[in-house]
Amino acid sequence: MPVAHVKAGSPVRGRSAEGIGLPGIEDELRKQNDRFSAAVENMSHGLGMFDADERMIICNGNYISIFRLDAEVVKPGIRFFDILQHSVDIGVASHSAEELYAIRKPYIDRAQPSTYEEMLSDGRIINISHRPLASGGWVSIYEDITEQRRAEQELKEQHRRFDAALANMSQGLLMYDADGRLIVRNERFLELYHVTPADFPLGMSHRGALEQFARLGIYAEIDIESEISKTAACLQAGEMLSTYRHLADGRTLLVVRRPMSGGGWVATFDDVTERRRVEERMTHLAHHDTLTNLPNRSMFRERLDQALGEATDLAIFSLDLDRFKAVNDTWGHPAGDWLLKCVAERLQNCLRSETDVVARFGGDEFVIIQFNTKGAGPKDAEKLAKRIVDIIGRPFRDKSRDMHVGISLGIALFPNDGRDADTLLKNADMALYRAKSEGRNVYRFFEPGMDAMVQARRALETDLEAALPRREFGLDFQPIMNIASGEIVGAEALMRWHSPARGLVPPDDFIPVAEETGLIVPLGEWALRKACTVAAGWPHGLCIAVNVSAVQIKSGTFARSVISALAFSGVPADRLELEITETVLMDESDTVLKTLKQLRGLGIRIALDDFGIGYSSLGYLRRFPVDKIKIDRSFIRDIDNRDTAAIVRTIIGLGAQLGTTVTAEGVETEAQLEFLRREGCVEAQGYLIGVPSKAADIQRLLKANPALSQSG
Repeated sequence: MPVAHVKAGSPVRGRSAEGIGLPGIEDELRKQNDRFSAAVENMSHGLGMFDADERMIICNGNYISIFRLDAEVVKPGIRFFDILQHSVDIGVASHSAEELYAIRKPYIDRAQPSTYEEMLSDGRIINISHRPLASGGWVSIYEDITEQRRAEQELKEQHRRFDAALANMSQGLLMYDADGRLIVRNERFLELYHVTPADFPLGMSHRGALEQFARLGIYAEIDIESEISKTAACLQAGEMLSTYRHLADGRTLLVVRRPMSGGGWVATFDDVTERRRVEERMTHLAHHDTLTNLPNRSMFRERLDQALGEATDLAIFSLDLDRFKAVNDTWGHPAGDWLLKCVAERLQNCLRSETDVVARFGGDEFVIIQFNTKGAGPKDAEKLAKRIVDIIGRPFRDKSRDMHVGISLGIALFPNDGRDADTLLKNADMALYRAKSEGRNVYRFFEPGMDAMVQARRALETDLEAALPRREFGLDFQPIMNIASGEIVGAEALMRWHSPARGLVPPDDFIPVAEETGLIVPLGEWALRKACTVAAGWPHGLCIAVNVSAVQIKSGTFARSVISALAFSGVPADRLELEITETVLMDESDTVLKTLKQLRGLGIRIALDDFGIGYSSLGYLRRFPVDKIKIDRSFIRDIDNRDTAAIVRTIIGLGAQLGTTVTAEGVETEAQLEFLRREGCVEAQGYLIGVPSKAADIQRLLKANPALSQSG
């Protein structure tokens, strides 16, 4: 709406009209009026001027716009009350005209300027300022401050959230500005260090804080100059710096310094005492067999590689108990476990404890390194073999019952029978196979003529190579259940080989051969595509888990084959779960970690299978955090054992701390499931949940019964 013109003859500030003719006065008034109109119309705020009779003199376009008024209705001369009624009629006002008039009248009548805020019906907030005129009436200025108030409220909310976050952090926090002065300190910091706000006041310098730590005797030791240098280097590099701090009271804190983009840095303090203890415990578990406490495969390989690197004469013994299965079948697994512990103890007593090493590889399989044969050839090894056969052959007495087992041994000598760990272990296994085939409870040295096994192996390789094009492979699927909800959340694909000549070949027999020959790459691609194709017909959201080997991942084409399988089937990436063993994470090559990170970046989940039985190490988890840890079935089977239960509980707790899903395999009883539920395990898999089934059967199960009861 155009601003009302000032009437001719009205007093106008400016140059005196004296000596100017009437036309000149009118021109000057017109110019003044134009300038006044332009100024009013170009104001960023709305303006309305009213006379002593509460009738509008002028208003600008912003006034009309702010209140959504009709310019044909709101014209000079309209009563102020009528404008209010008009705003009510068009739905802008949030009150009646009478209520609005009653609200505004006291402000208008004041002899002094007054300001207040009014909310319109659409939620906008208008700041209204009234200024009285000397001749009566008033001028009102209107400003839409909705965004300003919203920004102020958002700022208040941000401050509230920041304060709440500081107050509820599990970590202590100190924030320093660009000058190294303390500007933020939360309550958790004071609690962690058992100090008061007066000990670390805001405004304290970084050096002053370090000196205060030293003065209060909080740290076992602290080098102030070194800490200042480290912080300066951290800020200069723009990178995070983590340091473990050992407190005088025995606790361990993780101190992390992070530079801020605007200058300064944030230091967080986290009590990791229990975590470090868990790590130490897990490190021990990673290198020792949980049942016998003997070194496991990982530690054995480290020791063997070290010995071979030193070119020490040694003998490798591969041992396997005879008639052990009969003990388990007759007296049960607890008796079998007791027997394995006794065997481990006797084997250790047979060795020269300071040099020789005995390890358990799993089940009733043991391996020994005998060092420093001093050029005696097979004589020292033969003496040890005879001693082991004799001692293990003696009865084991438990609860007034005698258990009788024997032991078979295969022996390979370094360097004659191999110069690397894999060759020596393979040849010792070949000699063990010969010993068991020749009557058991005997020992045999490796001989190059032991080729029967090699021939059998080659025949297996030939059949395996022809099996894929002949379509002899199939997949079974075993459901996975969320323990808390009882819902089936997916299934694991299990490879099956139905050979016309061999019958159903166990995966443990053909998978290692496929890996060693490289056939696992095309076989794995087939399994991955087949599994995804089947899963495409499942209810939305159910995951499909597929086992992959290190050989596949290192092939260089693995990521492409995974992406191709997803694209071909239409299954979203976040429904695919790739199960890897710890041997995959042991690989130090960039190809493996790069491939896993690439797939994980696409949303594909990575699960660590058979956790705890072989090479488990928190180092691998730190190098590549996985999405899921699968507890090996051997732990679940032995969960009634107190030590085993403690290990399972530790693994579940570790998963919770790392934010990693934990799945228990081999769940076969209600008691096992109840234990896992009580301890907070996320998922379960096993015969209690569901047996491996054909694709059609698992699809019917998933569609007809998407959730199982809490009892499984």
